[in-house]
Amino acid sequence: MIEQLTATLTIDAPADAVFRVLADPTTHPVIDGTGWVVKPVDPDPLTADGQLFRMDMYFDNPEFEDGNYRIANRVNVFDVPQAIGWLPGQEGADGEVHAGGWSWRYDLVPVGTGRTAVTLTYDWSHVPGDVRAMISFPAADSAHLNNSLQHLARLVTS
Repeated sequence: MIEQLTATLTIDAPADAVFRVLADPTTHPVIDGTGWVVKPVDPDPLTADGQLFRMDMYFDNPEFEDGNYRIANRVNVFDVPQAIGWLPGQEGADGEVHAGGWSWRYDLVPVGTGRTAVTLTYDWSHVPGDVRAMISFPAADSAHLNNSLQHLARLVTS
């Protein structure tokens, strides 16, 4: 069973420039290929593995009153300028973040001079059964990943 999607795009920018944009939560609503990311709650740049950043989201789903919800992401990959990734989850009343079992990861590989091949991976292989009972996976499809990479390319090169 396939439980991972990937998409790759070569961007006309060096890896460090691409990484800087990905490490800036304020750019995520622009990069997002799903249209679900509304705005960062924590706008500070991502700087380390383990860092937490929250995003206000919108998804038209009866599970969310009026479609608005908040996701808490924990950075689980931070390798400047080669890879960055996070584990989305929910923050409990106790302040603990409980990961949902899926992840987003960007891998950056220099291609020639000043160009970067960016691979976006969406992996839901660790989503437990109780979460799968509430959310249909994959929640995003290949078009969403390709859209995200196109948005990233426009943002980095503009």
